[in-house]
Amino acid sequence: MAFYHKMGKVPRKRHVQFRNHAGVLYQEELVGTQGFSGVSSLVYHLYPPTIVKEKGTPWSVEPEIAIDKNLSALSFKGFELPYADDYLDSRKVLFVNNDLHIGLAAPHHGSRDYFFKNADADEMIFVHSGHGWVETMYGQIPFEYGDYIVIPRGTIYKIHFLSTRNRLLFIESFSPLRTPQRYRNQFGQLLEHAPFCERDIKMPQDLETHDEHGDFLVKIKKQGMIYPYVYATHPFDVVGWDGHHYPWAMSVFDFEPITGRIHMPPPIHQQFEADGFVVCSFVPRMYDYHPHAIPAPYHHSNIDSDEILYYVDGDFMSRNNIQKGQLTLHPGGIPHGPHPGAIERSIGKTATEELAVMIDPFRPVMITKAAMQLEVEDYYKSWLPEETAV
Repeated sequence: MAFYHKMGKVPRKRHVQFRNHAGVLYQEELVGTQGFSGVSSLVYHLYPPTIVKEKGTPWSVEPEIAIDKNLSALSFKGFELPYADDYLDSRKVLFVNNDLHIGLAAPHHGSRDYFFKNADADEMIFVHSGHGWVETMYGQIPFEYGDYIVIPRGTIYKIHFLSTRNRLLFIESFSPLRTPQRYRNQFGQLLEHAPFCERDIKMPQDLETHDEHGDFLVKIKKQGMIYPYVYATHPFDVVGWDGHHYPWAMSVFDFEPITGRIHMPPPIHQQFEADGFVVCSFVPRMYDYHPHAIPAPYHHSNIDSDEILYYVDGDFMSRNNIQKGQLTLHPGGIPHGPHPGAIERSIGKTATEELAVMIDPFRPVMITKAAMQLEVEDYYKSWLPEETAV
C-alpha cells in the first residue's frame, strides 16, 4: 500500500535489539518486493520464520492452454464452474499472459488444514458470493460480497468462509497491484478527485500472536508448481509489524462513480493498476445528462488491449442476455460495442444499477481448457440483427 501502517509492538529503531520480558530476542524479518526498492514491512516473530521440518513432492497447477492466439469475441458462463470442497482445488485459471492470470473459484470451504503462499504474484480476490475472513501474520481482514481483497506476493494466508456456496473472481498479478497513479500525489496520498479515499480501505485488524510448535503445512505456489513445506512453528507468530507492505481490501460499493454530461470513457471506472493491465469497477451511477446524450457506450476498437468483463449484478445495459457470473472477452484488434437495440434502449434512461468488474490486459491473453468448458457457443455472432441471427 502507499501509506504506512503499524500493528502490535515494534522497537524504536529498525534493525536493533528487540527482546521479550525474558530477554529473548524477537526475530526480525524484512518482507518486500522489487528487491529493496519496492514497498516493504518489518515483521517481528517469536521464532525464526525459517524452521523447515519437511518438504514434500511438488505438483503442477500450470494452466492447460486451449487457444494461444485468438481474434474472436468469446463469452463464458462463470456460474457453471462446479463447486469444490477445498479452496485451492476450486481455483481454475481461465486467461493467461506474462503479466497476469485470471480465474474463478467456487469453494465450499477455505484452506482448513493448510496455509497458502503465492510466491510469484500479488493476488486480488473479488468476492461475488460469500463472506468470511482472511487470516495473515499481519492480522485479519473480514470480507463480504463486493469486496476486493489484495494479498501481496509472499504473504502466507488462510481463508475462512462463514458460508458454503462461495464464488470468487481472482487475479494473479506478476507486478505489484496498486491504486492508479493519477489519483495519488507525490507522497502517495489519494487526491480529492479520486473515486475512493483512504477511509474506504479495510486494513488488517485483530493481530493475534500464535506461540505454537508442531507441524504447519504451507502450500507455496512458485512457477506453476505447488511446493508443500512443513514448518515447525506457527506462521502467524508475529508480535508486531510496520511498513507499507500488507494485505488490504476495498469494497466495490465504496467506489464513487465519475459522471458527465456526455458518455465518459472507460478509464473513469479504473480502480487498480499494475504494469500490464488495469482493473475497473462499473457500479450503479447516474447516466449522462446532456439533453441529447446516448448513455450506451459508443462502438470502440480495442487495438492495444483485450477487454474482459465479469458481470456481477444488475442489468448491464449494453449487453443482451447476460447472466450473473458471465464473462466476455473482446480481443484487441476488432471493434465491439453495444448489442442490437441497446443504444436505443439507453436513450432517456437516467441511471443504471449495473455492477461489473472489467480487466484490460495490455497484451493478448491465452485461453485455457478450463475456460472453454464454460464457453457460450457462437457469442461472436451476437451483434447480428435479430432478424438475421441464426
